[in-house]
Amino acid sequence: MRLVVCSLFAASFVAHADRLPQQAVDTAEIPEIVISAADADSKPLPYYRIAPDVYFLYANIAEVDGKNRGFNGNAGFVVTDEGVVVIDSLGTPKLGRRLIATVRKVTDKPIRYLILTHNHPDHSYGAVAFRQLPGIKIVGHVGTLEYLGSDNLPASVAFRRRILAADMKGFKGVEPDILVGGEIYSHYDFTLGGKTFAVYNADHHHSFGDLVVHQAEDRILWISDLAFNNRSTFMGDGHSGAALEAIDWLRRTFPDTRLMIPGHGSAQTPPFPMVEKTYSYIKRLRDEMRAAVEAGQDLESAVRLSDFADWHATPLYHENHKKNANFIYREMEQEVYFGK
Repeated sequence: MRLVVCSLFAASFVAHADRLPQQAVDTAEIPEIVISAADADSKPLPYYRIAPDVYFLYANIAEVDGKNRGFNGNAGFVVTDEGVVVIDSLGTPKLGRRLIATVRKVTDKPIRYLILTHNHPDHSYGAVAFRQLPGIKIVGHVGTLEYLGSDNLPASVAFRRRILAADMKGFKGVEPDILVGGEIYSHYDFTLGGKTFAVYNADHHHSFGDLVVHQAEDRILWISDLAFNNRSTFMGDGHSGAALEAIDWLRRTFPDTRLMIPGHGSAQTPPFPMVEKTYSYIKRLRDEMRAAVEAGQDLESAVRLSDFADWHATPLYHENHKKNANFIYREMEQEVYFGK
Protein backbone atom coordinates (compact mmCIF):
# COMPACT_ATOMS: atom_id res chain seq x y z
CA MET A 1 0.00 0.00 0.00
CA ARG A 2 1.25 3.47 -0.84
CA LEU A 3 0.51 5.80 2.03
CA VAL A 4 -0.57 9.30 1.11
CA VAL A 5 0.77 12.34 2.91
CA CYS A 6 -2.34 13.60 4.68
CA SER A 7 -4.06 16.34 2.80
CA LEU A 8 -6.88 18.42 4.17
CA PHE A 9 -10.07 18.68 2.12
CA ALA A 10 -11.80 21.16 4.39
CA ALA A 11 -10.58 24.65 3.61
CA SER A 12 -13.93 25.81 2.28
CA PHE A 13 -15.71 24.55 5.41
CA VAL A 14 -13.92 26.81 7.92
CA ALA A 15 -16.70 29.21 8.82
CA HIS A 16 -15.81 29.61 12.50
CA ALA A 17 -12.59 29.93 14.44
CA ASP A 18 -11.78 26.31 13.64
CA ARG A 19 -8.28 25.01 14.09
CA LEU A 20 -7.60 22.19 11.66
CA PRO A 21 -4.30 20.30 11.73
CA GLN A 22 -2.59 20.16 8.35
CA GLN A 23 -2.40 16.39 8.62
CA ALA A 24 -4.17 13.64 10.52
CA VAL A 25 -1.46 10.97 10.70
CA ASP A 26 1.38 10.93 13.26
CA THR A 27 0.52 14.37 14.60
CA ALA A 28 0.14 15.75 18.10
CA GLU A 29 -1.99 18.59 16.75
CA ILE A 30 -5.57 18.41 17.96
CA PRO A 31 -8.46 19.85 15.94
CA GLU A 32 -10.79 22.44 17.39
CA ILE A 33 -13.88 22.33 15.23
CA VAL A 34 -16.94 24.35 16.21
CA ILE A 35 -20.20 22.68 15.23
CA SER A 36 -23.23 24.95 14.99
CA ALA A 37 -26.81 23.79 15.48
CA ALA A 38 -27.65 26.11 12.58
CA ASP A 39 -25.38 24.26 10.14
CA ALA A 40 -27.31 22.57 7.36
CA ASP A 41 -27.51 18.78 7.30
CA SER A 42 -26.04 18.99 3.79
CA LYS A 43 -22.88 20.74 4.98
CA PRO A 44 -19.88 18.39 4.82
CA LEU A 45 -17.60 18.03 7.81
CA PRO A 46 -13.81 18.50 7.60
CA TYR A 47 -12.07 15.38 6.34
CA TYR A 48 -8.66 14.10 5.33
CA ARG A 49 -7.53 11.65 2.66
CA ILE A 50 -5.05 9.50 4.58
CA ALA A 51 -4.50 6.69 2.06
CA PRO A 52 -5.74 5.89 -1.45
CA ASP A 53 -9.56 5.76 -1.27
CA VAL A 54 -9.50 6.14 2.55
CA TYR A 55 -10.99 9.24 4.18
CA PHE A 56 -10.82 10.19 7.84
CA LEU A 57 -12.87 12.55 10.00
CA TYR A 58 -10.53 13.64 12.79
CA ALA A 59 -12.81 14.84 15.58
CA ASN A 60 -12.37 17.09 18.58
CA ILE A 61 -10.69 15.76 21.71
CA ALA A 62 -13.24 16.76 24.32
CA GLU A 63 -16.26 15.66 26.26
CA VAL A 64 -19.55 16.32 24.48
CA ASP A 65 -20.69 19.93 24.86
CA GLY A 66 -22.50 22.73 23.07
CA LYS A 67 -19.36 23.69 21.14
CA ASN A 68 -18.55 20.34 19.52
CA ARG A 69 -22.18 19.13 19.58
CA GLY A 70 -21.14 15.49 19.71
CA PHE A 71 -18.33 15.68 17.16
CA ASN A 72 -15.85 14.17 19.60
CA GLY A 73 -15.29 10.73 18.11
CA ASN A 74 -13.64 9.85 14.82
CA ALA A 75 -15.24 8.27 11.78
CA GLY A 76 -14.13 7.43 8.27
CA PHE A 77 -15.01 5.84 4.98
CA VAL A 78 -13.48 3.79 2.18
CA VAL A 79 -14.47 4.30 -1.45
CA THR A 80 -14.45 1.24 -3.71
CA ASP A 81 -15.49 0.68 -7.32
CA GLU A 82 -18.81 -0.76 -6.14
CA GLY A 83 -19.67 1.58 -3.31
CA VAL A 84 -18.64 3.01 0.03
CA VAL A 85 -17.96 1.46 3.44
CA VAL A 86 -18.41 3.85 6.38
CA ILE A 87 -16.83 3.14 9.75
CA ASP A 88 -18.81 4.68 12.63
CA SER A 89 -21.62 7.20 12.37
CA LEU A 90 -20.67 10.04 14.78
CA GLY A 91 -22.58 11.24 17.82
CA THR A 92 -26.02 12.55 16.80
CA PRO A 93 -28.52 11.99 13.98
CA LYS A 94 -27.60 15.44 12.63
CA LEU A 95 -23.91 14.55 12.53
CA GLY A 96 -24.84 11.28 10.83
CA ARG A 97 -26.57 13.25 8.08
CA ARG A 98 -23.54 15.53 7.77
CA LEU A 99 -21.30 12.48 7.52
CA ILE A 100 -23.41 11.26 4.62
CA ALA A 101 -23.00 14.71 3.05
CA THR A 102 -19.24 14.39 3.52
CA VAL A 103 -19.23 11.09 1.62
CA ARG A 104 -21.28 12.76 -1.11
CA LYS A 105 -18.64 15.51 -1.36
CA VAL A 106 -16.12 12.81 -2.33
CA THR A 107 -18.18 10.39 -4.40
CA ASP A 108 -21.67 9.70 -5.69
CA LYS A 109 -21.21 5.95 -5.27
CA PRO A 110 -23.80 4.37 -2.97
CA ILE A 111 -23.04 3.73 0.69
CA ARG A 112 -23.27 -0.05 0.94
CA TYR A 113 -22.10 -0.71 4.50
CA LEU A 114 -21.99 1.10 7.82
CA ILE A 115 -19.82 -0.61 10.43
CA LEU A 116 -20.50 0.45 14.02
CA THR A 117 -17.37 -0.41 16.00
CA HIS A 118 -19.23 -0.16 19.31
CA ASN A 119 -22.31 1.31 20.93
CA HIS A 120 -20.96 4.40 22.69
CA PRO A 121 -22.86 7.55 21.65
CA ASP A 122 -19.94 9.33 19.99
CA HIS A 123 -19.63 6.45 17.52
CA SER A 124 -23.16 5.16 17.03
CA TYR A 125 -25.86 7.78 17.59
CA GLY A 126 -25.70 8.97 13.98
CA ALA A 127 -26.66 5.53 12.68
CA VAL A 128 -30.36 6.33 12.32
CA ALA A 129 -29.47 8.71 9.45
CA PHE A 130 -27.93 5.80 7.53
CA ARG A 131 -30.92 3.54 8.11
CA GLN A 132 -32.80 5.62 5.54
CA LEU A 133 -30.33 4.83 2.73
CA PRO A 134 -31.51 2.25 0.17
CA GLY A 135 -29.71 -1.08 0.17
CA ILE A 136 -27.38 -0.33 3.08
CA LYS A 137 -26.25 -3.06 5.48
CA ILE A 138 -25.38 -2.05 9.02
CA VAL A 139 -22.79 -4.20 10.77
CA GLY A 140 -22.47 -4.22 14.56
CA HIS A 141 -21.40 -6.31 17.52
CA VAL A 142 -23.95 -8.71 18.96
CA GLY A 143 -23.53 -6.82 22.25
CA THR A 144 -25.36 -3.92 20.60
CA LEU A 145 -28.64 -5.72 21.28
CA GLU A 146 -27.83 -5.85 24.99
CA TYR A 147 -27.00 -2.15 24.97
CA LEU A 148 -30.25 -1.26 23.21
CA GLY A 149 -32.17 -3.06 25.97
CA SER A 150 -30.15 -1.61 28.84
CA ASP A 151 -30.74 1.36 31.14
CA ASN A 152 -27.63 2.97 29.67
CA LEU A 153 -29.41 3.90 26.45
CA PRO A 154 -32.29 6.03 27.81
CA ALA A 155 -29.99 7.74 30.32
CA SER A 156 -27.46 8.60 27.60
CA VAL A 157 -30.12 9.78 25.17
CA ALA A 158 -31.78 11.95 27.83
CA PHE A 159 -28.45 13.62 28.62
CA ARG A 160 -27.75 14.38 24.97
CA ARG A 161 -31.24 15.68 24.38
CA ARG A 162 -30.82 18.10 27.27
CA ILE A 163 -27.76 19.74 25.72
CA LEU A 164 -28.25 18.93 22.01
CA ALA A 165 -32.01 18.88 21.53
CA ALA A 166 -32.07 19.90 17.87
CA ASP A 167 -29.20 17.60 16.90
CA MET A 168 -30.84 14.57 18.55
CA LYS A 169 -34.17 15.03 16.78
CA GLY A 170 -35.28 11.76 15.21
CA PHE A 171 -32.94 9.59 17.25
CA LYS A 172 -33.73 5.89 17.44
CA GLY A 173 -31.59 2.99 18.52
CA VAL A 174 -30.53 1.02 15.44
CA GLU A 175 -30.32 -2.76 15.39
CA PRO A 176 -27.59 -3.95 13.01
CA ASP A 177 -28.52 -6.08 10.01
CA ILE A 178 -25.37 -8.16 10.49
CA LEU A 179 -24.32 -9.11 14.03
CA VAL A 180 -20.70 -10.04 14.70
CA GLY A 181 -20.22 -12.29 17.69
CA GLY A 182 -19.40 -15.89 18.47
CA GLU A 183 -15.90 -16.88 19.45
CA ILE A 184 -13.68 -14.01 20.56
CA TYR A 185 -11.48 -12.75 17.70
CA SER A 186 -13.55 -14.55 15.09
CA HIS A 187 -14.51 -12.35 12.15
CA TYR A 188 -17.14 -11.57 9.56
CA ASP A 189 -15.69 -10.86 6.10
CA PHE A 190 -17.12 -9.14 3.07
CA THR A 191 -15.68 -7.87 -0.19
CA LEU A 192 -16.76 -4.73 -1.99
CA GLY A 193 -15.19 -3.41 -5.18
CA GLY A 194 -12.17 -5.67 -4.84
CA LYS A 195 -11.45 -4.63 -1.25
CA THR A 196 -11.80 -7.11 1.62
CA PHE A 197 -13.02 -6.01 5.03
CA ALA A 198 -12.59 -8.36 8.00
CA VAL A 199 -14.69 -7.29 10.98
CA TYR A 200 -13.36 -8.86 14.18
CA ASN A 201 -15.17 -9.57 17.42
CA ALA A 202 -12.71 -7.93 19.83
CA ASP A 203 -14.71 -8.90 22.93
CA HIS A 204 -16.13 -6.28 25.32
CA HIS A 205 -12.93 -4.46 26.21
CA HIS A 206 -14.47 -0.98 26.07
CA SER A 207 -18.24 -1.29 25.74
CA PHE A 208 -21.00 -3.89 25.50
CA GLY A 209 -19.15 -5.26 22.47
CA ASP A 210 -16.29 -4.00 20.32
CA LEU A 211 -15.17 -4.48 16.73
CA VAL A 212 -11.86 -4.04 14.91
CA VAL A 213 -11.88 -3.64 11.12
CA HIS A 214 -9.00 -4.87 8.95
CA GLN A 215 -8.44 -3.86 5.33
CA ALA A 216 -6.14 -6.69 4.27
CA GLU A 217 -5.05 -5.41 0.86
CA ASP A 218 -4.28 -1.94 2.19
CA ARG A 219 -2.85 -3.14 5.53
CA ILE A 220 -5.03 -0.66 7.40
CA LEU A 221 -6.54 -1.37 10.81
CA TRP A 222 -9.47 0.56 12.28
CA ILE A 223 -9.01 -0.11 16.00
CA SER A 224 -11.76 2.12 17.39
CA ASP A 225 -11.32 2.64 21.15
CA LEU A 226 -8.95 -0.26 21.79
CA ALA A 227 -6.19 2.37 21.94
CA PHE A 228 -6.51 6.13 22.29
CA ASN A 229 -4.26 8.73 20.72
CA ASN A 230 -3.78 12.35 21.82
CA ARG A 231 -5.93 11.74 24.93
CA SER A 232 -6.42 9.47 27.92
CA THR A 233 -8.44 6.29 27.74
CA PHE A 234 -11.86 5.80 29.31
CA MET A 235 -12.82 2.68 31.24
CA GLY A 236 -16.49 2.90 32.16
CA ASP A 237 -17.90 -0.10 30.33
CA GLY A 238 -16.25 -3.25 29.12
CA HIS A 239 -13.40 -4.85 31.03
CA SER A 240 -9.82 -3.68 31.53
CA GLY A 241 -8.44 -7.22 31.48
CA ALA A 242 -10.14 -7.84 28.15
CA ALA A 243 -8.55 -4.62 26.87
CA LEU A 244 -5.05 -5.87 27.67
CA GLU A 245 -5.79 -9.24 26.10
CA ALA A 246 -7.19 -7.57 22.97
CA ILE A 247 -4.10 -5.37 22.60
CA ASP A 248 -1.89 -8.46 22.89
CA TRP A 249 -4.03 -10.13 20.22
CA LEU A 250 -3.77 -7.04 18.01
CA ARG A 251 0.02 -7.07 18.17
CA ARG A 252 0.23 -10.78 17.35
CA THR A 253 -2.34 -10.84 14.59
CA PHE A 254 -1.52 -7.77 12.49
CA PRO A 255 2.28 -7.34 12.52
CA ASP A 256 2.39 -5.98 8.97
CA THR A 257 -0.11 -3.16 9.54
CA ARG A 258 0.88 0.07 7.82
CA LEU A 259 -1.72 2.40 9.32
CA MET A 260 -3.87 2.28 12.47
CA ILE A 261 -6.92 4.48 12.82
CA PRO A 262 -8.25 4.98 16.37
CA GLY A 263 -11.65 6.15 17.55
CA HIS A 264 -10.04 9.21 19.14
CA GLY A 265 -6.95 11.11 18.06
CA SER A 266 -4.86 11.03 14.91
CA ALA A 267 -4.04 7.93 12.89
CA GLN A 268 -0.58 6.40 13.30
CA THR A 269 2.08 4.53 11.38
CA PRO A 270 4.47 1.97 12.96
CA PRO A 271 5.53 1.47 15.70
CA PHE A 272 2.10 2.71 16.89
CA PRO A 273 3.06 4.33 20.21
CA MET A 274 -0.58 4.91 21.12
CA VAL A 275 -1.02 1.15 21.54
CA GLU A 276 1.81 0.81 24.04
CA LYS A 277 0.77 3.97 25.86
CA THR A 278 -2.81 2.77 26.29
CA TYR A 279 -1.66 -0.70 27.34
CA SER A 280 0.79 0.64 29.93
CA TYR A 281 -1.81 3.00 31.41
CA ILE A 282 -4.40 0.26 31.85
CA LYS A 283 -1.91 -2.24 33.27
CA ARG A 284 -0.46 0.32 35.66
CA LEU A 285 -3.90 1.25 36.97
CA ARG A 286 -4.91 -2.39 37.29
CA ASP A 287 -1.73 -3.13 39.27
CA GLU A 288 -2.33 -0.12 41.52
CA MET A 289 -5.97 -0.97 42.21
CA ARG A 290 -5.19 -4.66 42.77
CA ALA A 291 -2.55 -3.69 45.34
CA ALA A 292 -5.09 -1.42 47.05
CA VAL A 293 -7.68 -4.20 47.25
CA GLU A 294 -5.15 -6.74 48.51
CA ALA A 295 -3.98 -4.25 51.17
CA GLY A 296 -7.54 -3.72 52.38
CA GLN A 297 -7.69 -0.10 51.22
CA ASP A 298 -11.25 1.10 50.68
CA LEU A 299 -12.55 2.28 47.32
CA GLU A 300 -12.80 5.96 48.21
CA SER A 301 -9.23 6.14 49.49
CA ALA A 302 -7.78 4.17 46.58
CA VAL A 303 -9.45 6.41 44.02
CA ARG A 304 -8.57 9.62 45.85
CA LEU A 305 -4.89 8.68 46.12
CA SER A 306 -4.52 7.47 42.54
CA ASP A 307 -2.62 10.03 40.48
CA PHE A 308 -0.39 9.56 37.43
CA ALA A 309 1.57 12.81 37.35
CA ASP A 310 3.18 11.95 34.02
CA TRP A 311 -0.30 11.93 32.45
CA HIS A 312 -1.39 15.36 33.71
CA ALA A 313 -0.77 17.09 30.38
CA THR A 314 -2.72 14.48 28.41
CA PRO A 315 -6.15 15.73 27.30
CA LEU A 316 -9.08 14.33 29.32
CA TYR A 317 -6.81 12.74 31.95
CA HIS A 318 -8.33 14.86 34.72
CA GLU A 319 -11.86 14.12 33.52
CA ASN A 320 -11.32 10.36 33.20
CA HIS A 321 -8.67 9.09 35.60
CA LYS A 322 -10.70 8.96 38.82
CA LYS A 323 -13.59 7.33 36.95
CA ASN A 324 -11.18 4.77 35.52
CA ALA A 325 -9.73 4.07 38.97
CA ASN A 326 -13.22 3.59 40.40
CA PHE A 327 -14.19 1.19 37.63
CA ILE A 328 -10.99 -0.85 37.79
CA TYR A 329 -10.98 -1.03 41.61
CA ARG A 330 -14.36 -2.78 41.41
CA GLU A 331 -12.99 -5.16 38.78
CA MET A 332 -10.04 -5.96 41.03
CA GLU A 333 -12.38 -6.68 43.95
CA GLN A 334 -14.11 -9.28 41.80
CA GLU A 335 -10.81 -10.80 40.65
CA VAL A 336 -9.18 -10.85 44.09
CA TYR A 337 -12.16 -12.27 45.97
CA PHE A 338 -13.95 -14.31 43.33
CA GLY A 339 -11.39 -14.89 40.55
CA LYS A 340 -11.83 -14.01 36.89
